[in-house]
Amino acid sequence: MADAPHPFRIRDFRFYWTARLASTVAQMSMIIVIGWQVYDIARQTMSLEKAALQLGFIGLAQFVPLFALTLVTGWVADRVDRRIIARASIALELLCAATLALLTSTGAVTLPWLFAVAALLGVARAFAGPALSALAPNLVPRPSLPRAIALSSMAWQSGAIAGPAVGGYLYAWDPHMPYAVSAGLFALSLFCMLMIRPIVRSEIEGSRNPWRQMVDGLHYVRRNRLVLGAISLDLFAVLLGGATAMLPVFARDILHSDSTALGHLRAAPAVGATLTALWFSWRPMKTNVGTKMLAAVAVFGAATIAFGLSRNMMLSVACLALLGSADMVSVYVRQSLIQLYTPDAMRGRVGAASTLFISASNELGEAESGFLAALIGPVVAVVAGGVGAIMVTLLWARWFPELLRARTFDPPDPQARDGAT
Repeated sequence: MADAPHPFRIRDFRFYWTARLASTVAQMSMIIVIGWQVYDIARQTMSLEKAALQLGFIGLAQFVPLFALTLVTGWVADRVDRRIIARASIALELLCAATLALLTSTGAVTLPWLFAVAALLGVARAFAGPALSALAPNLVPRPSLPRAIALSSMAWQSGAIAGPAVGGYLYAWDPHMPYAVSAGLFALSLFCMLMIRPIVRSEIEGSRNPWRQMVDGLHYVRRNRLVLGAISLDLFAVLLGGATAMLPVFARDILHSDSTALGHLRAAPAVGATLTALWFSWRPMKTNVGTKMLAAVAVFGAATIAFGLSRNMMLSVACLALLGSADMVSVYVRQSLIQLYTPDAMRGRVGAASTLFISASNELGEAESGFLAALIGPVVAVVAGGVGAIMVTLLWARWFPELLRARTFDPPDPQARDGAT
């Protein structure tokens, strides 16, 4: 690890990192404003519970395309130039941002338009996720990959810090500005992706039946219990413990604040996550990686409970920052295990499966939070979710002892990379 070149010394990785940062700022800015607009429009004619339900439907609108396209997008990422897939996905996101900028500036934005754009963003993310995650290992040598994963996560989390703040502040100034700025950032991201040079792929699968190739990624995840345990732990913990969908409700009706405060709340988890990723980019994790991931998920659940019970803005922000830091530990370990245990020829399909699990935890978690909040109230829903995340941690430590036995990121033998149990 000490002899590995720093990823920022590699030209194409620098363009990749910049593209990821710019696109994430744009995505997060759009997502926060779409959620605020949906809730604001809905609250004009609906009760708090029914408006919260609309936030759940927005999460569902983003998840359905991802679920439907998972097998296809993973197979495409392993068969087509990953740079081309990323470029096309970012171009679609640019179109979405420009459309909402125009509709909002003319006063024509409606709930159906917001739901339609959310679904298109889901399509773009379905293709971009596997392509981008599989592209990073092609840009750096294997010994540099854990550090590159930390830097890539830092780009994402830094974008998640800036995006909500940018979205909230710009929306308070002029509602169409967040979308206009997002369109510009997507254009920058597209330019950076165009600057990445052709990549020599060492492993490309032959012309077997496409359907069999598509499901191979799911089979690999199922056979490799370490990868399965890492992915599913995040899925169920965040599915139950995710509180981000309820942030508009907490900002407006519980903490009694406005869209600017919503930006602070939405950015707080990313602040904690970015600081953690920065630490890992400087000092990569080397020992007891599985145990540390399990402990981090338990802290994630505890921080979620504290946030749900808080009625003070500063305490709420602190709880969300701790939540984000703990989540970053889990993300860092999971992504490192997936990338280092998976052959390059299958990284797209395994990445698609991972993206499906992650999106299920995020978008379905938002839908679950919205539906549960409509039934039992947002505070009880968030607290119950945090308790659920802690219970999942205890169960996974028992059901997947491979996680406790994972000492380092390196597979113990060559068969581990091929899915051996």
